[in-house]
Amino acid sequence: MTDDSKKTVTMTFRIEEGVMGKLRSESDKREVSLNTLVNQILKRFVEWDVYEPKVGMIPIARPLVHTLFESMDREEILEMAQKIGKGVVHDIALFMKTRMDLSSFLSWLETRMKSSSIEFSHSENEGRHVFVMKHDLGYNWSLYHKTLLEQIFNEILNRRVDIMVSNTMLTLTVDE
Repeated sequence: MTDDSKKTVTMTFRIEEGVMGKLRSESDKREVSLNTLVNQILKRFVEWDVYEPKVGMIPIARPLVHTLFESMDREEILEMAQKIGKGVVHDIALFMKTRMDLSSFLSWLETRMKSSSIEFSHSENEGRHVFVMKHDLGYNWSLYHKTLLEQIFNEILNRRVDIMVSNTMLTLTVDE
């Protein structure tokens, strides 16, 4: 089912005048209708924001993440991904999606990237999914995610995955 064909409901809300002004201004900047913007905000809330505190996630500034990852050597990155990252990501995805299969994990990954302000694209053609993530957080961030994602796909989802990394990008390809 495409986003356009999903059922909708009409609802009325009372919104503070100042908040409404900011919403209108933001919808103008983004060149989307006020209705579309409010739907995006509510969707992000129910798919991500409501879970963030429950799973122990905290927002952290991009320069800090970059500096922390770049201060670690390769062995520290690999150890963190293998000993902590895989289990944490698995548990968070399972909690938020209530199951752990290829479809639910890919959906969770896409939501996570969008919620993390990572430039992200996802295409699917004949059962092959390609995710491209532009992060600008350095090679170690890419290596960390490559390592934990390979473990999740190989060990938990029993899927072969191809992941290419650079200082600024991570590309993941997986077949259904």
